[in-house]
Amino acid sequence: MTSLETLISLLPTLMKGLVVTLEVFLLGSVVAAVLAFIAGLMRLSKFRIVRFLAAFYVEFFRGTSLLIQLFWIFYVLPFFGLDLSALTAGVLALGLNYGAYGSEVVRSAILSVPRGQTEAAIALNMSPVLRFRRIILPQAWPLMIPPFGNLLIELLKGTSLVSLITLSDLTFQAMSLRTTVSKLEIPIFALLLIIYFVIAYAVTLLMRALEKKATVGRA
Repeated sequence: MTSLETLISLLPTLMKGLVVTLEVFLLGSVVAAVLAFIAGLMRLSKFRIVRFLAAFYVEFFRGTSLLIQLFWIFYVLPFFGLDLSALTAGVLALGLNYGAYGSEVVRSAILSVPRGQTEAAIALNMSPVLRFRRIILPQAWPLMIPPFGNLLIELLKGTSLVSLITLSDLTFQAMSLRTTVSKLEIPIFALLLIIYFVIAYAVTLLMRALEKKATVGRA
């Protein structure tokens, strides 16, 4: 069997890892987005304790290593009776970490909305929820998309760390194949590089499309 035939025969194994990587990426992105909006809005609360709790979360997860957070969630929490699967631990760690960064994007975008817009909505007797949904978010959302796109790319790259907690993602499968087929080490990692790039580029195109759609008629 030639080297090319051997490499092709390894593709199903890499594709299994790709499925896991995409699962972690998509779930982690959802968790990060939810936490970003929650923490971002909490940072703008009129209640000091709410702002403090949000600030503590943001500073803690931005100020500590994602790898250490991942190890704590997967290896340390079981000592306290909270035993999570590798998938859950990976998704949670990525979501908590990048959600903290995303919260600053949300907060900054909302603060960039002219205060007069909010005051006008208050004068029209709009509820806080209605003000946010109809006035603030439509103006803040286009500003959030580019930095959110950058964070999604960073999150994608961060998924490779879940291989260190025994999750059989793309990186884990590549490392396993590297030890069994050492002569194809360079082609395997070249293919790994290409796959990550293709996913990242697809995310970039998606976010550009969202940004274009969000800004239509607002220029």
